[in-house]
Amino acid sequence: MKKLLLTGFEPFLDFPINPTMQIAEDLDGQVIHQYCIIGKVLPVDFQKSGEQLVKLLEETNPDTVLSLGLAGGRTAITPERIAINCNDGERDNDHYQPRGETIIKDGPDGLFSTLPIQKLKETLNSNGFPSRISNTAGTYLCNHVMYQLLYFYYKNHKQVPAGFIHIPASHQLAIEHVNLPSWSQKDLHDALTLVIHTL
Repeated sequence: MKKLLLTGFEPFLDFPINPTMQIAEDLDGQVIHQYCIIGKVLPVDFQKSGEQLVKLLEETNPDTVLSLGLAGGRTAITPERIAINCNDGERDNDHYQPRGETIIKDGPDGLFSTLPIQKLKETLNSNGFPSRISNTAGTYLCNHVMYQLLYFYYKNHKQVPAGFIHIPASHQLAIEHVNLPSWSQKDLHDALTLVIHTL
């Protein structure tokens, strides 16, 4: 059976809940379509997250990799098109704050997702889950992990479907942030299950 590595993140900044963490934990060990899901939670830490991800890639040798991140404020599920070779943004959970640093010295300026992002968007929309393609994963941990993921396969000359998807906040998180657009955790769960079926 094929293996799909699914990663989420721990809570960060002023978000005490991260719905990607719950999805990764809930789907860990499940069999969806042709995939056995390996769900893991990454730290929000510029010094550790990429290293942990690479270790997971080497240990599990997955057939497909799907990393998830929370985009508080977005209203749709957004497959990311590209990751850029830059760390910047707010402090991470270890209080480190980069200032436009290169992620991989001499790495490409950008690396494109190898997931079928157009097909994912169309399938989600046709099943009642709002989706659009995003052309920026930002410069925080989501972009960092996406770049590390794609660079791993780029440098090893391996063709493995891999990429990143941002999801909206859950209702539970929106209770903490009153003006934050949100989805139910069930809809987030069902939408990501549909994504895995589509892959």
